[in-house]
Amino acid sequence: MTTGLSQASFEAQLRLYRDLADWYPLLTPVADYAEEAAFYRRLFETHCRRPPRTLLDLGSGGGHNAAHLKATLACTLVDLAPAMLALSRRLNPECEHVQGDMRSIRLGRGFDCVLLHDAVSYMASRADLSSAIATSFEHTAPGGVAMFQPDLVSETFKPGTETGGSDAGGRALRYLEWRWTPESRAGTYVTDMAYLLRDESGAVEVLHDRHVMGLFSRAVWLELIAAAGFQPLAVHFEHSSTSDTGHEVFLGLRLAPGEGALRPAATRDLLGQCSAAAAKAGPAAVGRK
Repeated sequence: MTTGLSQASFEAQLRLYRDLADWYPLLTPVADYAEEAAFYRRLFETHCRRPPRTLLDLGSGGGHNAAHLKATLACTLVDLAPAMLALSRRLNPECEHVQGDMRSIRLGRGFDCVLLHDAVSYMASRADLSSAIATSFEHTAPGGVAMFQPDLVSETFKPGTETGGSDAGGRALRYLEWRWTPESRAGTYVTDMAYLLRDESGAVEVLHDRHVMGLFSRAVWLELIAAAGFQPLAVHFEHSSTSDTGHEVFLGLRLAPGEGALRPAATRDLLGQCSAAAAKAGPAAVGRK
């Protein structure tokens, strides 16, 4: 997951995606992505109008999803951070890698599937989120599908902390993640990350990163996906790490020529159903870095 900030802003912060990039596999090991990647594959196969063959991953980070999807999909991986692309190239040498901003990149070709994983959470304004969704529409072939997975939506957000990390190759990482909402900036939340890094000699360094994330309602997600030209859809996220708390991924179906569009009334009904489901589910902490 890497940020959609401008290049200048990006270089000034978020060490995890720069000089700490080689530690990233200890934060979220590749093996941890197998279950969710299988879920994404099922969604793509279910909702594409033809057998999916190509995937564009916007905000691909270290390429951990692609490591599990490349067996059946030809993957093109886009990320803003050169260090993360270098990490992914080592893991996925057979995949195409492109440096770019998910809000503005244009590759000039379409894909059966477009994936915006948790990197889309860095879209901290409605304008930035609209731009990222527009990019996905531009690259989704007719009959294809785009998938968006924000860490959290406003209906399920709950301040809190999580811990984790792993060991490998004589090194170890542990982290504390602290989520909270700033009073000064509506529509966002802050994730403060404290990292404890132990190198091969046993020396330990403690570092901090602050991630500012967008926080939008389900209704806003569906509205912006529809406004980009997609048929919007909310789907329950099936993963063993989450309970039945209303956590969802959002799909954008790009209709093939001759297919009927979702009627405005049906879109309104879908938004209403999401609002009702949110009220029933209540808040929950279900994000994962």
